[in-house]
Amino acid sequence: MTPWQCALLVATAGAIGGVLNALLTDNGFILPRREAGILCPGFLSNILVGTLAAMTSWGLYGSGAGVELARTAAAGAPRVEISLTVGALAGALVVGLGGARWLTNEVDKRLLKEGIKLAGQKRLSREECDEAVKHSARKTIERIQAA
Repeated sequence: MTPWQCALLVATAGAIGGVLNALLTDNGFILPRREAGILCPGFLSNILVGTLAAMTSWGLYGSGAGVELARTAAAGAPRVEISLTVGALAGALVVGLGGARWLTNEVDKRLLKEGIKLAGQKRLSREECDEAVKHSARKTIERIQAA
């Protein structure tokens, strides 16, 4: 297997981790947009971050760390084979999921901070506050803005 085939498999596993993160969060498959002045990167960014996190992890700590991409071998010298284990591929998936989850948590944290600020300005009743926080961070801020 060539190094580029391995890299493609690792990138795909990381992208799948990003998709899984989108499925596991309350946000779902939203496109990038702004909510209350905060950039919500959406599922496309989850896929990108998952891919980059998996590739970085594989390149630094996985079987990709030992691959020499630009070395000329002496004539007749055996070429080093590259392999990709199931463990490395599973690790890429988990790292991709973790990287995308980090991105989602950071955005949710900013949305919730903005929601608290808005709720204080609007002086919502206890019932309105209780109802607003039963949903995702994005839905919470939408409910507070609508109140």
